[in-house]
Amino acid sequence: MVVKSRVLHSAVNGELHSPVTPEEKPKSHKVATHGRKNAKAAKPEGDAEEPSPSPQRRTSARIQLKQLAEKKELLARQRVEVLDEPESASKRKKTNGQVKSKRNTTPSVAEEVVEDKAVAVPVSNDVAESKDGDASEPLELCASEKSRTGDEGGPANIVEKSDHAKVKETLRLFNKYYLHFVQEEEKRCKKAEVAQKASKRSKSEEAPAEDTKHKSKRPDLKAVSKMLEANEILNHEKRIGNVPGINIGHRFYSRAEMVAVGFHSHWLNGIDYMGLSYSKMYSNYSFPLAVAIVLSGMYEDDLDNAEDVIYTGQGGQNLTGNKRQIRDQVMERGNLALKNCIEQAVPVRVVRGHECASSYCGKLYTYDGLYKVIQYWAEKGISGFTVFKFRLRRIEGQSLLTTNQVQFVYGRVPKSVAEIRGLVCEDITGGQEDIPIPATNLVDDPPVAPIGFTYCKSIKVAHGVKLPSNANGCDCIGSCIDSRTCSCAKLNGLDFPYVHRDGGRLIEAKDVVYECGPNCGCGPGCVNRTSQRGIKYRLEVFRTPKKGWAVRSWDFIPSGAPVCEYTGILTRTEDLDHVSENNYIFEIDCLQTISGIGGRERRSRDASLPANNSSDGIDDQRSESVPEFCIDACSTGNIARFINHSCEPNLFVQCVLSSHHDIKLARVVLFAAENIPPLQELTYDYGYALDSVYGPDGKIIQMPCFCGATECRKRLF
Repeated sequence: MVVKSRVLHSAVNGELHSPVTPEEKPKSHKVATHGRKNAKAAKPEGDAEEPSPSPQRRTSARIQLKQLAEKKELLARQRVEVLDEPESASKRKKTNGQVKSKRNTTPSVAEEVVEDKAVAVPVSNDVAESKDGDASEPLELCASEKSRTGDEGGPANIVEKSDHAKVKETLRLFNKYYLHFVQEEEKRCKKAEVAQKASKRSKSEEAPAEDTKHKSKRPDLKAVSKMLEANEILNHEKRIGNVPGINIGHRFYSRAEMVAVGFHSHWLNGIDYMGLSYSKMYSNYSFPLAVAIVLSGMYEDDLDNAEDVIYTGQGGQNLTGNKRQIRDQVMERGNLALKNCIEQAVPVRVVRGHECASSYCGKLYTYDGLYKVIQYWAEKGISGFTVFKFRLRRIEGQSLLTTNQVQFVYGRVPKSVAEIRGLVCEDITGGQEDIPIPATNLVDDPPVAPIGFTYCKSIKVAHGVKLPSNANGCDCIGSCIDSRTCSCAKLNGLDFPYVHRDGGRLIEAKDVVYECGPNCGCGPGCVNRTSQRGIKYRLEVFRTPKKGWAVRSWDFIPSGAPVCEYTGILTRTEDLDHVSENNYIFEIDCLQTISGIGGRERRSRDASLPANNSSDGIDDQRSESVPEFCIDACSTGNIARFINHSCEPNLFVQCVLSSHHDIKLARVVLFAAENIPPLQELTYDYGYALDSVYGPDGKIIQMPCFCGATECRKRLF
């Protein structure tokens, strides 16, 4: 389930997404203000002003959608009375839920594919290792690869997701499983630690061996094993050439990720090949045939000259020791598969591995394109044993070699203020954040800095808005450990929503996350305070040609990591009805989201709502007289106000409750929806329903989207 909210941004000269400060708005252009709620747009320039017959209170887009649905429902009921057909009831249901928002559906892949209950399926502790890699038969496509419905703003249609979207969803599902197994491993280690301390105190018996031995400590391997068991691997069948949805330059953060998307079928073997089982599908080839290799410096006899590679065959290496050759290689399996590629002119995908502290396996793997195997020979290796050598040459006409590009991109990250190109402000926070946030502008001439606002790292409360009293906290001491006794963990479905790894990561998106607050006994280091620790990544505000200001990170951000909170002035939405050009309003409509109003996507239902937030009374929210709250970041806000919209975002919005438990006043926190490499723009989906914004004349206003995503909806609203 998603936390539905939206940010009002401006469109100036066709520029979208990023807020433009009032000082920068050209007077010769009208500014269209838009959103799910409180939608209001300026009349198109050149239109004559028509006097309104009577002043009307501004009606929110969400209310308008509800009113439209009620009208349609009334018509449907009338048809029922006339026709007396049961089908009309189902039509009414479709009318209420036909508008889907994609803003925060990205983290919900797991719910679409296997739902939360699938996580409880037992997984073997020992990960099976298929050395040959050709034993598995082609499997049927899983549910995630089939067509799904959902076309924003219109009736449900069968829409086939693109290969790029399927890869993205599969990797996010993998990361969800990975974090679940990280949590299991953290619990196991803690249990072993407690048992060891108890054993030392008693000195009568040792801790049970099964708690600490013979169990895999690789959550990534457990995750891919889980996906194999659940038939959730993408591209089950091996294929020659490129894999759909994976372009040159794609980065994998473990071998297991390659297995999850069907790019390389084994997490350990360097050569992936088709065995004899594929002879029926490819009758014109002789098998085995190699389809991919990983060049990661594991073999001492490898020689990598970028466009030209000398690759050492497989076998005879001490993989668990000093990585040196300890016996002769044999012309079989992967070696024979590479030899057959020469004779049959079959291209091979080449992946290069690099040392990477950000990756959970210590390496980053980059796809560098197709190579042809042009020659092979046998020789005595450095250690004196016979090895097979294969010369591969990159096929011409492909995109530039990305390994060098990746290293160059990493090299662009400045090491000091003096190295920052286009610097217009050394720190937009004025020293409020622990890490300075510079602003750069290589677009405007002369370059300008972001102005017109006051930076604030925490929420300010408007006059007349009263925050609830602090909630009763847990009785944990030092840090929350036992989810069975921690009262905050009980609110989260008898478990903690975060893992400790990488400074705290959210396992999956939820309706609401309950964190420990000021009345809890635990300290600031508690894992259940992860989103309260402020910004920990080096962020930069930069100017773009079409989207105004934008935000990127100089650091790698792992999936599930909190990036920043959306701050500003917490106020009532109705108090901003008179404001015509506020482009920074983020509405807190968590209750409407939990109820599924407007056909919104649902999330994990593990968390429980306190009595005062019971959904039984959510129907009362349909009335305009019920106060709605929002965060106004126009004059006061933080880095989040500059983050752009994307139809394929890498962030998602999470509703968080910590000091109190009133969901109508929840904190809005942006989390990483996937592993985000350095210098990639940070984005989230603003969540506009198509055709939900109206002008003064009552006509629907449409605005194009320039996010550039593969799955771009072409319109912001």
